[in-house]
Amino acid sequence: MSYNMQKRGKLFIIAAPSGTGKSTIVNYLMGQGFNLHFSISLTTRAPRGKEQNGIEYFFTSVEDFRKHICQDDFIEYEEVYKGCYYGTLKSQVDNQIAQGQNVIFDVDVNGGINIKKHFGDEALSIFIMPPSIEELRNRLTKRGTDTMEVIEQRIARAEYEISQADHFDKVVVNDDLETAQAEVSSLVKTFLEQQEK
Repeated sequence: MSYNMQKRGKLFIIAAPSGTGKSTIVNYLMGQGFNLHFSISLTTRAPRGKEQNGIEYFFTSVEDFRKHICQDDFIEYEEVYKGCYYGTLKSQVDNQIAQGQNVIFDVDVNGGINIKKHFGDEALSIFIMPPSIEELRNRLTKRGTDTMEVIEQRIARAEYEISQADHFDKVVVNDDLETAQAEVSSLVKTFLEQQEK
C-alpha cells in the first residue's frame, strides 16, 4: 500500500489598486526560490503575440466559459468588458497545489477576496497599498499609458479597493519599492515555514 506523501502547495494572493506596483512585486517574488507558480486563468479573449494555450492562459469560447459558470467551476471570474471573461478554475488550482506547487495569484481586489474566502487558511492574502491617492495619481500619470479620464476612473476604483484592505491578512504600503518587496518576501517565507511545522 503506497501513500502519496507529496506536500500540498500553499496559495499566495497579491492584490492592489492599479498602479501600486503589484506586478513588479509579484515578478520579484517569482525569483526568490519559493517554488511559486502562477495560477493559469481561463479567458475568452484571443491569444496575443506568442501566448500559448495552457502556458499564459487557457483560451476558450464565451459559450464554454458560460457553461463553467453554470457548473460553478470558478473560484472567481469577471466579465472585464462585454463578452471578454477571465476566471480561475477550481480544478486548475487544486491540481497545482496537489502537485506541491505554491500558487501565486496576481489579481484584482475583488478576485483576491473571493480566492481567500474559498481557500481560507491555505492562502495568505496580501494587499499592496499605495502611499496615498495623490501618489497613485502621479504614478498613473507618469506611466503615460492612459488618458486623464481613464486615470480618474482608476483613482475612483482605487478608493473603493483601498476600503476593502481589511479583508486581507496583511497590508504592505508600497512607499519604497525595495522595502515593500523585502516585506512581502518575508511574509511569504514566514507563511511557508509556519505551514511546514
